[in-house]
Amino acid sequence: MAVSVMNGVFFVAFSQSQNLKKPPAATAMTTDIRNIAIIAHVDHGKTTLVDHLLKQSGTFRENESVDDRFMDSMDLERERGITIAAKNASFLYQGVKVNIVDTPGHSDFGGEVERILDMVDGAILLVDASEGPLPQTRFVLKKALEQNLKIIVCINKIDRPDSRINEVMDEIFSLFIDLDANDEQADFPVVYTIARAGLAVLDPADKDKGKDLKPMFDMIIKHVPPPKVDVTGSLQILVANVGYNDYVGRLAIGRIRSGSIKVGDEVLVAQENNQIKYKVTALFAYESSRQVAVNSLDAGDIAVVAGPKEITIGDTITATANPRPLPRLKVDEPTVAIIVSVNDGPFAGKEGKLVTSRNIKDRLERELLTNVALRMEPTGTTDSFKVLGRGELQLAVLLEQMRREGFELLVSKPQVVMKEENGKKLEPMELAVIDVAESFTGAVAQKLGERKGIMSHMENKGSGRVRMEFKIPARGLIGYRSEFLTDTRGTGLLNAQFDGYAPYKGDILSRVTSSLVSDRKGKSTAYALWKLEERGRLFICPQDEVYDGMVVGEYNKGGHDLPVNVCREKQLTNVRASGSDEAIRLTPVKPLTLETAMEWISNEELIEVTPLNIRIRCREIDPNKRKK
Repeated sequence: MAVSVMNGVFFVAFSQSQNLKKPPAATAMTTDIRNIAIIAHVDHGKTTLVDHLLKQSGTFRENESVDDRFMDSMDLERERGITIAAKNASFLYQGVKVNIVDTPGHSDFGGEVERILDMVDGAILLVDASEGPLPQTRFVLKKALEQNLKIIVCINKIDRPDSRINEVMDEIFSLFIDLDANDEQADFPVVYTIARAGLAVLDPADKDKGKDLKPMFDMIIKHVPPPKVDVTGSLQILVANVGYNDYVGRLAIGRIRSGSIKVGDEVLVAQENNQIKYKVTALFAYESSRQVAVNSLDAGDIAVVAGPKEITIGDTITATANPRPLPRLKVDEPTVAIIVSVNDGPFAGKEGKLVTSRNIKDRLERELLTNVALRMEPTGTTDSFKVLGRGELQLAVLLEQMRREGFELLVSKPQVVMKEENGKKLEPMELAVIDVAESFTGAVAQKLGERKGIMSHMENKGSGRVRMEFKIPARGLIGYRSEFLTDTRGTGLLNAQFDGYAPYKGDILSRVTSSLVSDRKGKSTAYALWKLEERGRLFICPQDEVYDGMVVGEYNKGGHDLPVNVCREKQLTNVRASGSDEAIRLTPVKPLTLETAMEWISNEELIEVTPLNIRIRCREIDPNKRKK
């Protein structure tokens, strides 16, 4: 079975092909294959469940050492504890090959989920037994129902002391009804799991009797339909993902909807405005999480095809004699944009190796080939580029990858992408779901009200927790998350999901404080920073390199930035007084991350991203020009 993880969703391919929008005249069921995805909100346990499915299926040797969450293979995924890119894997169970895809749970990576669902025939909808359905649960379920996939509901973490299984089941059923599920879709099978322990039961009362995931294996084979395919028809593979192999070059990944393919075949790549003929030089299938070379593959399976370098997501690989291109994949439009430009500050080129506009443009264009949720637009200058995505986290992950690769660049404050229809200005809206202690509801409601949020639902979950839903402009949430954690003393949960466009709501005041700006170049001193602590929150530590125009902290007053000297040293004299030479104790500085910097900065500031540092600076370095 092949497991593929895309945007936090696990796809399991059971050698079955997906229903075609225009099915061929003669179809057959490939009963020895199942293709399935695991979809859920972030941190509900998808990757952990896939790990145990692979382990218990006999995919690994008994003495083989396997890391926890081994499907999260990227460094950033392991560090953040989230799935960023969907990944494929497969296993065999009772003679059936199951192709499974692990997908991301965060809404910023929804583009991965949308294209992966096109490769499967069923989905396991994973829901936390305490948190219940959250915004991303609604998003992925809506996409799965639109594809008419067979849904298996899995309620995970049933061992949590605050689990509320019956209420969560009612919420899931209400969600199906709210999304206009038909009678067949709403009649979904349910399995209860403790993914961390690798066990599943059909009745939560039997959780202490569960030994393994056999009930889930059986449910997959029984309820997920085999792919309906046209075995003798013309070849059709819709490319849902792309990869790269050092030996054979670019790889196209997709399910074979019709026909078969083998090494040496001459095929046609049907693109949006072009067609390319080429010969298949290599072919791979998934075995566990590895790609294994094969000579041929039939309809229903997930294929990895060595293709031309121009092939991209949404293209169709089809037969040259009777080409039948499939409709291209469509994903939701991006809602947030940043400007990425060449670093022109005083420290430019000191820490990074890739610093030119050509380096940056080439890297962004490579990212566009594999990430369908991103866009790039020209800005009118040759040294800056407008990058559009689903959210701040998606853009921050891209920038973090680039800085680790040796890039230096400047990044602007995120701005929402406006639309205009019938002469009216429209802006993207978010459905924000807030889960907080009862004592914090007033503070949260007031802050979101100031940001043009309107409460649409409020529910007391018991045990002192309240869940609120707000419809709020997307720009109202930019810069709010860190403030939210402060207001709720780190105990609040905030999740948001794109909720369409609405007329422009008016100006929103996002930041009431100003900046502490260094007025010279040099090294900061502990004495100078100690003297400045009463003025606001500092971003730098003693002995950090600074320059004129660099933001060194948050000024606790608004209205104007405050120039400061962070390089001032204590002048030593021969006069001593009691207490004058006490040890300097500084408040610990929380390191800047890309997400916190993108939330905090104003339109007149930029983030300087290098392999070694993340700094904030004024857009205009020259203090005289800055005053004007």
